[in-house]
Amino acid sequence: MAYMAEGVEGLRSFPALLHRNATQFGSAPAYREKEYGIWQSWTWAETEKEIEAFALGLLNLGVNEGDFIAVIGRNRPTLYWSMVAAQSVGAIPVPLYQDAVAEEMEYVLGHCGARFAVVADQEQADKVIEVQDDLHQFEHLIYVDPRGMRKYDHAHLHEYSHVQDQGRAARDEFIAELNRRRDKLGYDDTCVMLYTSGTTGKPKGVVLSNRNIIESAKSTSEFDNLRRTDSVLAYLPMAWVGDFIFSVGQAYWTGFCVNCPEAPQTMYENLHEIGPSYFFAPPRYFEERITAILIRMEDAGRFKKWLFDSFMAHARVVGPKILDGKSVGLMDRLKYALGQVVVYGPLRNRAGMTRVRVAYTAGEAIGPEIFDFWRALGINLKQLYGQTEASVFITVQPDGEVRSDTVGVPAPGVELRIAENGEVFYRSPGTFVEYYKNPESTAETKDPEGWVATGDAGFIDPETGHLRIIDRAKDVGQMADGALFAPKYVENKLKFYPNILEAVVFGAGRDRCTAFINIDLTAVGNWAERNNIAYASYQELAQHPRVLEMVQAHVEEVNVSVAQDDMLSGCQVHRFLILHKELDADDGEMTRTRKVRRKIIGEKFADLVGALYDGSDEIYTETEVTYEDGRKGKIKATLQIRDAKVVPVVPAKVAAE
Repeated sequence: MAYMAEGVEGLRSFPALLHRNATQFGSAPAYREKEYGIWQSWTWAETEKEIEAFALGLLNLGVNEGDFIAVIGRNRPTLYWSMVAAQSVGAIPVPLYQDAVAEEMEYVLGHCGARFAVVADQEQADKVIEVQDDLHQFEHLIYVDPRGMRKYDHAHLHEYSHVQDQGRAARDEFIAELNRRRDKLGYDDTCVMLYTSGTTGKPKGVVLSNRNIIESAKSTSEFDNLRRTDSVLAYLPMAWVGDFIFSVGQAYWTGFCVNCPEAPQTMYENLHEIGPSYFFAPPRYFEERITAILIRMEDAGRFKKWLFDSFMAHARVVGPKILDGKSVGLMDRLKYALGQVVVYGPLRNRAGMTRVRVAYTAGEAIGPEIFDFWRALGINLKQLYGQTEASVFITVQPDGEVRSDTVGVPAPGVELRIAENGEVFYRSPGTFVEYYKNPESTAETKDPEGWVATGDAGFIDPETGHLRIIDRAKDVGQMADGALFAPKYVENKLKFYPNILEAVVFGAGRDRCTAFINIDLTAVGNWAERNNIAYASYQELAQHPRVLEMVQAHVEEVNVSVAQDDMLSGCQVHRFLILHKELDADDGEMTRTRKVRRKIIGEKFADLVGALYDGSDEIYTETEVTYEDGRKGKIKATLQIRDAKVVPVVPAKVAAE
């Protein structure tokens, strides 16, 4: 293919990167997927052939340049191939969250006007078929897994492998057109459209160009010295920009291997088998793994428990220093080396991180205690700060400059500035083109000079040049006495405890902070079993007096920690309750990326918020919930409200505007 000399090293699209990889290191592994208990592999040369066959099949089905093609399902090589095949024919891939309900899919499919959809299996096909009558532009549905699909009407329904077979059969007819479209792809043409999580409203379609993704992938791959011999595990939602930049952007630029787990349920096992060298996970993943580790240690014998506690206490002091190459005393280094044998090494191996050179976490703020725990084990875990609109990267942490309270320095090619109100703005080669069909929001977010409003409040540390994010700008406020209110800071400290799954803190404009708590059913259930506490449901366990006492102790420990921060000491939690249900994306309380919708929660549980502030000891409530099959129901419960001890402080006042 005669790609024009435009873009990075003359490579101006992902089909061009694919051709380079297949030509220069075609025998290297590009994709692996575990199926039926066996890891299947495809080289870059084989991948190019698979993608070309599907691209020819799309032409055979009548895909036009500029069409939108939805991609729905768990991480599978075929779905990644379908996105690059769509790009090859001049179409635009639009990955959707696989756990979205039919109504959510209907909005995205209708908003972008998708004519085609590629889905993983019968479950995803059923959701699209359920809403397709309201999608007047929709024409063809392609499915990967044929199980359960035999008796469906196949007039506009096609099996993925059949589309490939038809493409191969019609190669002579369509190859010239395919080459024309591939050669025509420009550096500023649309690469992908990704929808925001919709934290504050309807999701917006973020248009990202080839320039955005390739420039971001190139600069950050060089920043972390990523290599063709690296490998990643692709398990995060394909609709999330993080997965796209790691599993497509950097994978195609660097040429490393993308490994797809057998199923979401086997992710931990598959991670252990693959042992990736490059790893990314949101904070919730690291929180869950700590919970699993601490639960296992509670069940361990006294000697093993003592060994774990002793060596982890030592690791927290010297582990990060050793990781950053700083000076550590000989005896401390020897004790840490012994800990590598008996504690740290086995834990890293169990977590599937023995080979990890670079690990990142992002998506939301991670608790310092959680972050420090993993670095203490010798894992090079770093934070990055990013957004869909930035093609992920805004700031990154250089090796040797990793801190738990900042998100790093500007990524290569990124400029930062802090507005007078504390909001963070950036400008970079990864800055999105526009919000699709939404010029008003585009103009509100990105000014004519290319500066993008992040919606987050923060400041740049004058000593290190690192950015520190306080919270979402709309969530940061003042309390009644003028003290700074930043709920995410407190919530992350609470979630460090394995017994606490989620926390939502209130207090803006009020005289004190209060909190909703979600207990972790696995962790607390394990604790209840060890203590011979019987329970029949989440609600019953959540309101058990000993569970309330345990959570109260956690809240009071967090208050002691918060009191030590001069800026945020006024955010101590005075009262709390344990919710009678877990916050759920299906109920609109969280986004599909597990971000709390604070405003919606405050409105939905207004009676509970009121009870936290009116001095009530308990409150009866009824809440509508959505079951997995889409049915609605109600949960009724009487919730206990507890007071927590706070540390007297003189809070720092926010400077007058």
